[in-house]
Amino acid sequence: MSQPKEVEMNTMHRVGSANRFQVNPVNHDQGDGGDRGGGGGANGHADITTEDDTFPEELVKRRTSRLQSLRTSFRDKERKNSQTTRFKMENGDASDSNEDEEDNLIDDNKYARSFRHFTREALPRADNYRNILSFQANNRPTLDELHHASITNKETMRRGTVANVELGETEGVLKFGWIKGVLMRCLLNIWGVMLFLRLSWVVGQAGVIQGVVLISVTTVVTTITALSMSAISTNGVIKGGGTYYMISRSLGPEFGGSIGLIFSLANAVACAMYVVGFCESMTDMLKSFGLEIIDGGVQDIRIIGLITIVILLGIVVIGMEWEAKAQVVLLFILLIAIADFVIGTLIGPKSELDVARGFVGYNGTLLLENLQPDYRPVKGTPHDFFSVFAIFFPAATGILAGANISGDLKDPSKAIPKGTILAIVITSVSYIGMAIMAGATVVRDATGNITDMANGSWAFTECAPEECAFGLQNSFQVMEMVSGFGPIIYAGCFAATLSSALASLVSAPKVFQALCKDKLYPKIGWFGKGFGKNNEPVRGYILTFIISVAVILIGELNLIAPLISNFFLAAYCLVNFSTFHASLAKPVGWRPTFKYYNMWLSLIGAILCIAVMFLISWPTALITFAVVLTLYLFVSYRKPDVNWGSTTQAQTYKNALMSVQQLNNVEDHVKNYRPQILVMSGHPSSRPLLVHFSYLLTKNLSLMVCGHVNKAQTSQKFRNYLQRKATDWFRRHKVKGFYTYVDDNEFETGARAAMQASGIGKLRPNLLLLGYKNDWRKCDSVELEQYFNVVHKALDMYLSVAILRVAKGLDYSQVLGEDTAAKQIAETPRTLLHNDSSNDLAGQNKINSLHGSCDSLSRNISQGPEHNNVHEKNEKNLKASSTSDLTAGTPRMQTVSGMPDPMDINAKLLNETNNRSLKRTHNDPALLYRGPGGAELPKEVLDELTQFTSKKKHGVIDVYWLYDDGGLTLLLPYIISTRRNWSSCKLRVFALANRKAEMEFEQRNMASLLAKFRIDYSDLTLLPDVNKKPSQMMSGFFKELIRDFTGEDGIISDAELLAVQDKTNRHLNLREYLLEHSKKSDLVVMTLPMPRKGVVSAPLYMAWLETLSQGLPPFLFVRGNQTSVLTFYS
Repeated sequence: MSQPKEVEMNTMHRVGSANRFQVNPVNHDQGDGGDRGGGGGANGHADITTEDDTFPEELVKRRTSRLQSLRTSFRDKERKNSQTTRFKMENGDASDSNEDEEDNLIDDNKYARSFRHFTREALPRADNYRNILSFQANNRPTLDELHHASITNKETMRRGTVANVELGETEGVLKFGWIKGVLMRCLLNIWGVMLFLRLSWVVGQAGVIQGVVLISVTTVVTTITALSMSAISTNGVIKGGGTYYMISRSLGPEFGGSIGLIFSLANAVACAMYVVGFCESMTDMLKSFGLEIIDGGVQDIRIIGLITIVILLGIVVIGMEWEAKAQVVLLFILLIAIADFVIGTLIGPKSELDVARGFVGYNGTLLLENLQPDYRPVKGTPHDFFSVFAIFFPAATGILAGANISGDLKDPSKAIPKGTILAIVITSVSYIGMAIMAGATVVRDATGNITDMANGSWAFTECAPEECAFGLQNSFQVMEMVSGFGPIIYAGCFAATLSSALASLVSAPKVFQALCKDKLYPKIGWFGKGFGKNNEPVRGYILTFIISVAVILIGELNLIAPLISNFFLAAYCLVNFSTFHASLAKPVGWRPTFKYYNMWLSLIGAILCIAVMFLISWPTALITFAVVLTLYLFVSYRKPDVNWGSTTQAQTYKNALMSVQQLNNVEDHVKNYRPQILVMSGHPSSRPLLVHFSYLLTKNLSLMVCGHVNKAQTSQKFRNYLQRKATDWFRRHKVKGFYTYVDDNEFETGARAAMQASGIGKLRPNLLLLGYKNDWRKCDSVELEQYFNVVHKALDMYLSVAILRVAKGLDYSQVLGEDTAAKQIAETPRTLLHNDSSNDLAGQNKINSLHGSCDSLSRNISQGPEHNNVHEKNEKNLKASSTSDLTAGTPRMQTVSGMPDPMDINAKLLNETNNRSLKRTHNDPALLYRGPGGAELPKEVLDELTQFTSKKKHGVIDVYWLYDDGGLTLLLPYIISTRRNWSSCKLRVFALANRKAEMEFEQRNMASLLAKFRIDYSDLTLLPDVNKKPSQMMSGFFKELIRDFTGEDGIISDAELLAVQDKTNRHLNLREYLLEHSKKSDLVVMTLPMPRKGVVSAPLYMAWLETLSQGLPPFLFVRGNQTSVLTFYS
C-alpha cells in the first residue's frame, strides 16, 4: 500500500539562528522529486523536513480552498482602497500569477497563524475595543483562558471573523467630510433670513457700536457652545443623533431623552418656519410685480408652503446625496447674494430714488451719526438692547446643523469642531462687516421723495419716524435696495430660507431616529427603522413633513418662534453643562483630544444660554423648563435599561466617595447610632424572609449587606451571575442593600472574612444577623461548632449579634427552585466562550450560531469569510444601532448552564401585568415568588414568605429586655414598630425583677427609663423568680434536647451542666413565661444569652436557644456590644 502523498507547507533550517516565524515559499512548478533528493537549501544543503512540517494533501486542499474564498473577498476591497497588505517573503518573487498569489496567501496565513500557534495572548487591536454588539468587535482572550491551562475554546469562533459581513454591507454608504458635512450646513443655517431682512433694522435700532456688541455677544455664546461641543465630540466615537447623542452619552438618558424629543420637535417646527419665511419673501416679490395666487396673503403662503415642503421632502427621501447637492447650489446662490450687497455698497446709489430712500453711499458723517443707538417703539412695543438682542439671536441657532447629521460624517470627531468653529468665525465676520456697511451707507429715516433732494438737500431725511417709509428703521428691503442687482438678494433670501428648511427637515428625523433606537420612550420605535445603505429615517421624514404641514396651515408663527428658539437654547445649555459636568466629575474616560475648552467657560456658556432664554421671552422660558423637567421625570420614572457611562454616574461615585471620606471625620455619637447589618443570608433569593426582616431595620436608615459563603471554588462567571441575580432580586423586591460573596471557604472562615472585609470606613456593619440553625441536633458537630464560633468571632470584633428564628425555617431555596438552578450552574464544565468574561457583567446575549473553530484565523486579525445567511439570521440580535454603546438593552437572562432562570420567569410575569399599577405589582406575592419552572405557590407558602412585609392590623411585639446590653434589645423592636406595615402593633416590654419584694419600685423605675427614652409601649411587666427551680416538665423537656450530646462520649459533660445550672434554670423558667404571655404575639424579641468562652459548649448553648424559642412566633435574639445605643439627653 503506497504512502499518502504529502505536500511541504513550511520547511525551516534547523541549524543556525533561524527566525521561528520565517516563511519559505513552495515552488509548485517542480515535480515530486524536485528538491527532495538534491540540495535544495539556500546553502546547497538538503532541507530537513520533520513531521511537524508536513501535512496530508487533503488538508492542504481544504485550507487552500478556504483561502481562495478569502482571497476573492479581500481582493475587491484591496483594489477599491488601493491598499494591498502583504507580508515580506524571504526568497520570494513578486508575481501576478494565480499560483503565486495562492502560495502567498497560504504562507500569509501560516505567518498569521504562527503567533496564535505559540501563545494565547492577543495583540492590541482596535477591534478588541469596539462595542460589544458591533460586527467588527473582537474579544481578547478571557482571563480564565489565559490563567487556566485546562480551559479551552475550541468550540467557539470570535465574532470578529464575521466583520466583513458588516463591511460588505456598508460599501457605497455616503459619508461627508468636514466642509460638505459641517461647514456648509452651518453657514447656510446661520446665514438665514435675518441677514437680509432684519440686520439693517438691528443696526438702525442699536447703532453700529451696540450692533457690533450685540453680534459679538451672540458669537460668544455660540463659540463657547461650539468649544464645549468640540470637547464632547472628540471624547470618543460620535454616532448618529448629533446633539442628542452627545448630551445623552454625557449626562445620561434622562437629560438626553428630554432634550432629544424637544430638539426634534423644534427642528420640525423650525422647518415650517423657514418655509413660511420663504413664502413671505416669494409673495412680496410677486406683489412687486403685481401678481398674486388667491389673495396675496395667508392663502398664498399656505399654497406656496405646501408645494415647497413637498419638494423638499422629495429631495431628502431620494437620498442624502441629492440633499447635499441642493445645499451646494443654495450656498453658491447665498454667496453671490452677499457679494452682490458688498459690491452694491461700493458702487453707491444707482439713482436719485435710491438716495431719496436713504441709500447715500459711504459717508463718514452718516457713520458717526449711526454709531449711537436710537431705540424706538414698533407697533406700540418699546425696544432696548435686550429686546433687539432677543430678536437677532435666533439667527445664530444654526451651529448644530452639522452635528445633527453626525451619523453621516466620515470623521465626526474632526469634522464637527473644525467645521462648526470655522462657520461661526466666517458668519460673525460677515454679520459685523455687513452691519458696519449698512450703518455707513444708509440713513435711519428717509421719505422716498425725490423732490426733497433739490439742490443736494438732505431734506429727505427730515421726517417724523412714524411717517417715514424708508431707511434702516422703517424698511426691511434695505439690502435689496443697496445691492448691485436687486433680484439676486431675493434669490439669496430664498436660498437662505430653503437651505435652513432643508437642514431642519434632515436634522429632526436623524435626531428622532437615534432617540427611537434607544427606546427611552414607549411606542416610538417604529419611526427608528432606517432604509437603504444610508439608513435613512424615511418614516421620520414623513412624520416631520406632517408636523411641518400642520404648522404651515396654522400659520401663527410669531407665537411659536420664541418657544422654538428657547428649545434650541436649552440644547445649547445642556451641551455646555455636559462639558462642565464632565470636567467637574473628571472620570478617567474623559479624555477629549480637543484641548481648547475650559470647564468654567462652559458653565458661563450654560448660564448665558439660560439668560438669553429669559431675555427672548420669560413665559416661553418657563414653558421650556417645565417641558424639559416633565420629560426628565418621565424618563427617570421608566428607568431605561441603558448604561452609557455618563458623567452623572461618575459624579454619583465621586459624591459617594467624598461622603464616605467626610463620614470618617465624624465622631460617633449615640444619637446618631444606626444598626448597620451584615445578614448571613446566602443568596437573597434563597432566604427572603431573613433579608426582608433585616430590611425592616435598615430601610431608609442604614446599611444592609447580604453575606453569602460558598465552600466550593467558583469561577468569575458564576460570581458575576450571582451578583447580577442579587441586584435584580433587590430591585424587584424594592430592597436597598448590597451583596457580598465569599467562596472557597468553610462557613466559619467565610463569615469571618465577610465580617472583617464588608463595608468601608464608617459604612461597615456593626450588627451580625444570623438565621437560627434548625438542624443543630442533626448536623455534623464540626458544622455546629463553626456556627457557634461565628457568634464568638462577632462578639470578639465588638459586633452586636442577632439570631432570627421562624417556625418553618428560613431556607426557601427548594420551594423557590433556587437550589436547582445553583446546582446546575455550579456543575457546568468550565469551558468558556470568548464573550464570557467582562461581557457577563452587562448580560449580553451569546449567539452560538456564529461560533466555529478558533484556529481558522489568528485572533489578532479581524478578517473572515462572508456568511450572508448567518448575518441575515442574526442581524436583529447582533447589529448595534447608531446610538448604542456598551449596553444595548437587557436580553433574556439564562443561567450559565443554559437553563431558564427562575428570576427571569418572575420578571417576565411582572412585565406581563402592565394593566396593574406599579405599586400593586411589586406588592403582589404571587408575582414576586414562583416555584420551579414558574409554578404558582400555595397561599400558605406565600403567607409565610410575606409575614414580615404584609400589613399587621392589630399586632403585638413582645420585648424581653433581660439584660442591659446598651439598649439594642429595645431599639430594634422600636424601629420595627415605626415601619408602615407594623405601625399598628403594640409594644409590650418584659423585664426581670431583681427582688420580688421591690417589684413595684422597680416597675416605676423601668417605666421612667422607658419614658426618658421616649419609647411608646402599651404594657410593662416584670418577671419574678426566674432563678427558681423549674418544673419537672421543663426539666424533662431540656434533658430530651441534650440527650444526644450527653453521656460518656457526649460533648456536654456533667461538670459543664453543673457549672451553668443556674442559667439553665433561668432559661427554663423564662420559657414558661414566654408560653404564658407570647404564644400569640407577632414577634418576640429577647436579649441573647451570652455565650461565655470556655464555659458553654455549642450544643448546650443551642439547647438554651431552643428552649427559649421552640414553638413560639417569629423569635429574635439580640445582644448589643455593651455600648449605649439609647440616650435620654437631647
